[in-house]
Amino acid sequence: MAMAATEIEALIVAAIPDAAVEITDLRGDGDHYAAKVVSASFAGMNRVRQHQAVYAALGGRMGGELHALQLTTAIPSGDHQ
Repeated sequence: MAMAATEIEALIVAAIPDAAVEITDLRGDGDHYAAKVVSASFAGMNRVRQHQAVYAALGGRMGGELHALQLTTAIPSGDHQ
């Protein structure tokens, strides 16, 4: 069963409370999403660690309920890595 964009966002924000999350359904099928996650907590992390933090927030749903997620992470403008 597919996941709703709101559920993906809620899971990310629950794990990364300061995150600003934008979810886009890439195909309109509820299985292929793009997510942009911006969080000050990413400061000092490389991209791999940032992505790992987001995937951890999804609690193992990747490849199951959530088939594909194109992920972009960033720190807020004005913050430095």
